[in-house]
Amino acid sequence: MEFTLLYYCLALTLPILFLFLKSWSQKRTQRIKNLPPSPPAIPILGHLHLVKPPLHRSLLSLSKKYGPIISLRFGSRPVLIVSSPSAVEECFTKNDVIFANRAALTINTYVGYNSTTLGTSPYGDHWRNLRRISAVEIFSSHRLNSFIGIRRDEIKSFLKTLYQASGEGFGKVELKEMLMELNLNIVMRMITGKRYYGERNLTGKDETEAKEVRDLVTELFEYGGASYLGDFLPFLQWIDYGGFLKRIERIGKQTDKLLQGLIDDHRDDDEGSSGRRNTMISHLLSLQQSETQSFSDENIKSLILDIIFAGTETTAVTLEWAMSCLINHPDVLDKAKQELDSQIGQENLLDESDLSKLPYLQNIITETLRLYPAGPLLLPHASSQACTVGGYHVEANTMLMVNAWAIHRDPEIWDDALKFKPERFQIMGSNDQIYKLMPFGMGRRSCPGMGLANRVLGFALGSMIHCFDWKKISDEEIDMSERVGLTMPKAEPLQAMCKARAIMKKLASSF
Repeated sequence: MEFTLLYYCLALTLPILFLFLKSWSQKRTQRIKNLPPSPPAIPILGHLHLVKPPLHRSLLSLSKKYGPIISLRFGSRPVLIVSSPSAVEECFTKNDVIFANRAALTINTYVGYNSTTLGTSPYGDHWRNLRRISAVEIFSSHRLNSFIGIRRDEIKSFLKTLYQASGEGFGKVELKEMLMELNLNIVMRMITGKRYYGERNLTGKDETEAKEVRDLVTELFEYGGASYLGDFLPFLQWIDYGGFLKRIERIGKQTDKLLQGLIDDHRDDDEGSSGRRNTMISHLLSLQQSETQSFSDENIKSLILDIIFAGTETTAVTLEWAMSCLINHPDVLDKAKQELDSQIGQENLLDESDLSKLPYLQNIITETLRLYPAGPLLLPHASSQACTVGGYHVEANTMLMVNAWAIHRDPEIWDDALKFKPERFQIMGSNDQIYKLMPFGMGRRSCPGMGLANRVLGFALGSMIHCFDWKKISDEEIDMSERVGLTMPKAEPLQAMCKARAIMKKLASSF
């Protein structure tokens, strides 16, 4: 009896003693090393119980309570959360090389060629080689200019679809799918020379390939935006909780097979049809002949994958947010329309080369990216060694998460922080925006496709404003809430009323 009583006492007191000693040890370590402030954690889960979707809002709540630099533990992984411009500056200047690694995530093993793509690979020679290729051979001004005809064709096709959907007078349209198809067609034509969306006359092999591309892109975006608990609680990987590993392995194999097929198709086309001579794949394959190692098939596939993944949904989502903001603010929409009519007129369509004459349009895009960044939390970085941020000690192998969404909406940084006000950028210089505005990331791991994104955003948004009148479908404001997702999509797809303007009716006569 006494033994049983002693057993139960020990069973009750030992866990409590363990938690007390662990908490005391953590606090002592924090005092010695001056670790960032941290909320109370629980065994195994760490702080996972404190974060709820959407993650950027949940982390902002914690930052308001504990400060702009906080330390969390997601299961077994230490995480540093920063949400102030000064902390961001320190991370991406003094500590830029230290934080140049990417956090290791399971999806990158299966879909990202074992974390060897430009967006996922560790900092080092391989990453520098991919960055050089992307900067010189893919996203240079010369290369982007060579694809201007594709962007022009796809914008015209998009305007035609809008015109047909709106009918005579004001007609209701849903923009989400149309904007996604626009951006995917632009990107896929640049990569392969083919349209995979909205094409009615595909047959045989082309139709099969188009369906594979569409289905695969849908799955990639679905799983790319999902958080996998096994990345933070490794024991879940042992049992493949939820079947995530099995599904992502299948997607990885299908993705590789499809991308290799696109490369082989180009390689077999020795003569090179007119549509194939000017594609990213054909250009990279021509360089492969002189630099076999730098332009291996796997490197080419990884670059294509990054372009598809980073250059389609992000731009489509931003365009949907921009149009939502404009329709909710008709005074801003009218001002943009006046700028377009003054600079372009109603006799000619807007062209990409006209964007430099439209500063207010660019301010609208910048303000949209401030309030609704397609990456509310920058892609996670990882520290390669111990360092200090804001005077706090940061251990090696700590995941860094920058809450860009919180910084973009901080009332101590921005006047009328939550108000859509493009005019704010008329009086702000580019130096005023450094470390306050980061829709394309910061430091050496910032997005190399920023130039392409800005061209498509300006061209597409300007064309929609120039060619159509827009208004709400009812007296109610358009819902501006977001749903969970890597690119912060709108909770409710944008539905609006649009009517063709004179320039669109003139263009329609040539359809």
